[in-house]
This record gives sequence, structure tokens and C-alpha cells, in this order.
Amino acid sequence: MKQFLGLFVVGLLCAAPLDSRAGVNIFACEPEWAALAEEIGGDKVEAFAATHAGQDPHHIRARPSLIAKARNADLIICSGAGLEVGWLPILLQKAGADVQPRAVGHLMASEFVPILEKPLAVDRSMGDVHPEGNPHVHLNPHNILLVADVLTKRLESIDIANAAFYRSQLEDFTSRWQKAISRWEEEAIGLKGTPVVVYHKSFSYLLDWLKLERLASLEPKPGIPPTASHLEGLLQQLKAKPAKVIIRTPYEPNDAGKWLSEKTDIPAVVLPYTIDGDTESVDLYALFERSISLLKGAIDDK
Repeated sequence: MKQFLGLFVVGLLCAAPLDSRAGVNIFACEPEWAALAEEIGGDKVEAFAATHAGQDPHHIRARPSLIAKARNADLIICSGAGLEVGWLPILLQKAGADVQPRAVGHLMASEFVPILEKPLAVDRSMGDVHPEGNPHVHLNPHNILLVADVLTKRLESIDIANAAFYRSQLEDFTSRWQKAISRWEEEAIGLKGTPVVVYHKSFSYLLDWLKLERLASLEPKPGIPPTASHLEGLLQQLKAKPAKVIIRTPYEPNDAGKWLSEKTDIPAVVLPYTIDGDTESVDLYALFERSISLLKGAIDDK
């Protein structure tokens, strides 16, 4: 009897890690999708972000640690539209069948939202252009809702036992998120039509949502670093038609923007771009609140 009880206890101890593990392992290519997964999945999921705000998601190394995470994932959620083309396929080679393209566990956000800047044709002379269109879809909050709905359906299929929980989480998130969008759009009315200079096309969806005007890019072509001649041309252009603010992400270099700001007296601002892009942008709500606040602050100061 004592021997049986001993074996029973050992069995319980061995099984404990599996019982305590979250129901669904989610591999998110970017922090915004990990944050969304946690909003919908709550304590039923364990979400891992493969990148952070200080990294350019275009250029990530497929490290062994990422391969291990992808191999254990029940669902992979990424921006898609070619953003992760340099590293995600390597991870998928080692991952399971459930997260391969066209599987329930494979979710590319760009496939479920309206895409901006989709070129009619692509060639090398255009720079680093995505044939599928601009992949930075998370910076329009309306897109977040569209992806949230798809993500919920995928979680319901993967984890049938908790389907009602995920649906309830979506309903609660949708209600709160729609109220937040209304508040943000009211707060940002004064930004409409504001001319801005960007580094890359990372903020196209934010500018489109808020109806800001992109005057120019610090990059002469997408993915091509600023050159002296291009910056000199921008300087002359902005003397004729000034911008109100120069914006970039935390992972983009600041030298070109700083130079142009000093020459033109146009404020240069780093917007968070994603979760933890600055100390205040700790979740999806804070990401948009902080972005609007920084834009308004820079323009008001100007």
C-alpha cells in the first residue's frame, strides 16, 4: 500500500508541469500580436513574442531558441505581407504541421485587413518594396479588431473546450476597444491634414487612420539608408513646404532625422510603433494613446 501511494505521488508530481501549462502556446512574430493574443486568450494561452520594439522585424535571425519556440507552438500569428520573409520560413521548416500555411494554427494578420500601398509591379530599382503591400497593419486600430475576430475563431478551433471563454473575451475586448477608438479619433481631430516626414513606411496605417499627410521619407527608397544628396533635397523641399514633425520607430537610426530637424527646426519624435516602444506603451491601448499624445505634443510645441 505504501509503495502504491509513493508511486501515485510521484506520478502526480511528474504530471504537474503538464497540468499547469497554458492550454495554447502562441508564437507571435511581433509584440503587438502577442499582446492581442493575451487580450483574447487570457490565462488560457501562453504568448511569446519573437521580436521586441528595438528590433526591425524585417531583419531577425532565426536563432535556435526561436526554432524551439516555433516547434512547440499551437498557433503562429504574424503580420505577414512579406514582413518576416527573411526568417519565418526557416522557423516553419522546423515547426509542426498545425502551424504551416493554410493550417488553422497559421495566422497572417495582413490577409484579413485592407492593405495599403500594394504596388502594381515590383522591381529592384524600387528598393525594398513588399509585393503584397505594406505589412505594418497593426497601426490602424480598426485592423486590430478584424484580426481579433479571426484569432478568436482560430483559438475556438484549437481549444474547443474553452471556445465559450474566447468568445466572451472577444466580446469584452471589442466593446472596450471600440470605445477607445472613438475616444482616440475625437482626441486626434486636430491632427487631420498635418504634414509629416517619416523614416520608412512603418507608420502608413497610423497616418492613414488619423488622416495625416506624408510629405516625404528620409529613405530615398524603402530599405535604402538616407544619403547626403537625398537629405539635401529634402531640406530644400521642406523650405518650400514645411512639415510639422519628423517621426521614426525606436529601431530606426536617428542621425538623418536629427540632422534634418536641426536644419529646419522641425521637431523629431520617436513614436513607440509597438508594445514597449517606450516606457509608457505597455499594452495595445497605451500604444495608441501614447502615439497620439506624442504627435499632439510635438505639433502643439511647434
